[in-house]
Formats: sequence, structure tokens, C-alpha cells
Amino acid sequence: MFKMFSGMLGLDVGIDLGSSNIVVYVKDKGIAFSEPSAVAAKKLPRGEGYEIIAVGHDAKAMSGKVPGGIEAIWPLEGGVIANFDMTQELLRYCLKRVSANNAFMVHPRVVISIPAEVTGVERKAVIDATLGAGASEAYVVEEPISAALGVGLPIDKPNGCMVIDIGGGTSEVSVISLGGIVVTNSLRNAGRMMDNAIINMIRQRYALLIGETTAEEVKNTIGSALPMDPELEMSVKGRDLSGGLPKSDTVSSIEVREAMEPIFSGIEDMVKVALEKMPPELAKDVVDRGIILTGGVALMNGFAERLSRAVNTPVIVAEEPLYSVALGVGKILDNLGQMRRVLMSVERGSR
Repeated sequence: MFKMFSGMLGLDVGIDLGSSNIVVYVKDKGIAFSEPSAVAAKKLPRGEGYEIIAVGHDAKAMSGKVPGGIEAIWPLEGGVIANFDMTQELLRYCLKRVSANNAFMVHPRVVISIPAEVTGVERKAVIDATLGAGASEAYVVEEPISAALGVGLPIDKPNGCMVIDIGGGTSEVSVISLGGIVVTNSLRNAGRMMDNAIINMIRQRYALLIGETTAEEVKNTIGSALPMDPELEMSVKGRDLSGGLPKSDTVSSIEVREAMEPIFSGIEDMVKVALEKMPPELAKDVVDRGIILTGGVALMNGFAERLSRAVNTPVIVAEEPLYSVALGVGKILDNLGQMRRVLMSVERGSR
């Protein structure tokens, strides 16, 4: 689960490595920054690799706008590494940024979150990328564990805690008791799949082609999981598929909601399956405490209420849903000696 390089340690860093965003926590300082998980790179001639042009916000701003030879790359898909080299560059950027003002100027020790249902090979890829990016030690922890810690759930008690984490690449539900995951279920689609559904809907209905950034803006501005009063509208600009010229159309929240409906239904089914697998005594605890909802999609209008109706259980949005996992990783950093049992359980599971 972890590897170690010798060397003086002067900095402990926690990373929530998401498909859409990477959140970095520094011990004793809190959340340092959050950036899109994007890298802009220029392919070098004769297969000599890539030249990194930009990372994070700057790279995302280039998406769909770069000249020939430059690619805007999202190196993580479905919560796992799809492009190892670019993931390593993304992590290197983060570690250099947090180390810049550190008095020791040494390779940091890193705890990094991963989805609960990744394979051993996928876990090892995360560890290798983190060490290759400059970490002296690399630990991995399952995202549901860190999310539960981040929202303050008593995961070490013999009580059932259910956490749903819906980010950019994965939707994951887990029941936790006595410091371990009892039941888990996941889908490798979430926020970015919603963006794609909006792109497809607008293309089919309006013959209008928009990019991922515009689709995300539509989702965040007028997206909803339940009917709204009043319903909203938004002007969307893109390229006319019939003539190739710039064009704008007005899209309604009803249309956007209908486009995302299959994804909402899939998440509901995912949670129902987990509830059906749960031992009865833990089910009682979950009903009493409610289900905690984290991740960016937790902020969508009406989503928590819709999910609560679907599973007949209270659903509570975390206080800081975008940072729950990173805050949980931070708690592990603050008590690394006591938390090694949580980390070691990941190592055993990967063998």
C-alpha cells in the first residue's frame, strides 16, 4: 500500500485526486488549493515525449481552444489513471507548489485518496505516480473512509455510517463501521457524464455544438434533479452544425434535467443495491443518522431531496461537500500513527 524513500521529512501533504479536480491539503495549514485535474501539453517531434505548457486552471482554460500540436488532457477517468505520465506531471505540479514556501525544501510525505473499488494495479499506478512526482512516501486511502472522516462521522464505532460521494468521474456509496467498509457500490460516471449528456442533448435538439466547459456552466447554472418553480432558462453559444457559423439558443432547466435523468436514475439504483446488501442492524443506524452526501454533484438543486425520496431515508449534504475527502485525508495526516490501520487495510486489499 505504501512505499518509502529515505530522507528528511519536512512536509506532509494530503491529496484528493479526482477526475475533474485535485484538492491539496497541507498538514497544520489546511486546504492549500483546488485546481482542475487538467494538463496542457505539446507533443514533441520524433516521439520524444511532451512539453508541459500549463496545469490546472490555466490548462482547463485552454480546453477546446488550443492550436495544433497542443493537447488539453484530463489524465484521470472514472477516478483512476488513464494517462500515467500526465498524472505524474499533475502531481509534480501540486507538490512543487506546496513545497515552494517550505523551509526544509524536501520531498513531502503524501496521503492520497482513491476509489474503494479500484484494482490492485490501479492502486499501484497511483503510488508509483506519486513517488515519481517527488514524494518521499506515498500512502493511499479509500475515498469513502476519508470522506466520512472529513464530515466528522465516528467511523471507528460499531455503528453504521453511509456516505455517498459523487464527483466528476465516479459515484460511490459505502457503509462504514469499526473503521472499515462493510458494503460498497460504485459507478464510473457522475458529473462529467452529466456534462456529456447536456452536450448530446443540445446537439440533437438544436444542432448546436458546445464544449465541455460550456456544458459544465449550463449544469451548474440551471441544472436540477427536481422540478423548479420557476423553471430557468439560459442562453447557450456554440457552433451551428448545419452551417458551421457561431450560433446561440436558449435552453431550459427542464431540457437539462431530462438529459441528466438516466444518470440520476443510475445513482439511485446504485444506492438501493448498497442498502439491500447492508446488514439489518447497520440499516437501522443509517436510518437514524441519515445518509451523508458529498462531492460536487451534492450541490445540485434538488438532488439530495430526490435521493432521499428514492431510498426513503434522510439524505444530508455535507457542510463542505467539495472538500470532504481532502479534509478527511488531512485528519489522517494529523494522526498518521493512529490511522495506519486504515491505510494498511488498503494495502491488504490490494494484494
